[in-house]
Amino acid sequence: VQLQASGGGLVQAGGSLRLSCAASGVTFSSYTMAWLRQAPGKEREFVAGITLNGNNTWYADSVKGRFTISRDNAKNAAYLQMDSLKPEDTAVYYCASRRGRLIVTSSRSNSYDYWGQGTQVTVSS
Repeated sequence: VQLQASGGGLVQAGGSLRLSCAASGVTFSSYTMAWLRQAPGKEREFVAGITLNGNNTWYADSVKGRFTISRDNAKNAAYLQMDSLKPEDTAVYYCASRRGRLIVTSSRSNSYDYWGQGTQVTVSS
């Protein structure tokens, strides 16, 4: 089982990035997907989650209205569209999967079955 996160980079404040998470070795449609992030010196935090069929999403207050999570079960992929980026969005972003129907907003490692390796997002002011 593998989750491969990609799409990070350096962007100016106000810019956009789209992160991708490619899954292999799992029945992707059986897993809720989430994006989490960890900034230097800070604890990891939940960013966004999406249900099995993509009909329901959940966002941290800090990104609501700026980030959009989506998924394409046919491509075994999840995405995080990040707009109006701010310097405080700078972090390593991780995708994670959890078997079942419920979105959890936990940032704990054992709340998810699989984790991607992380992709760095840096937003300059």
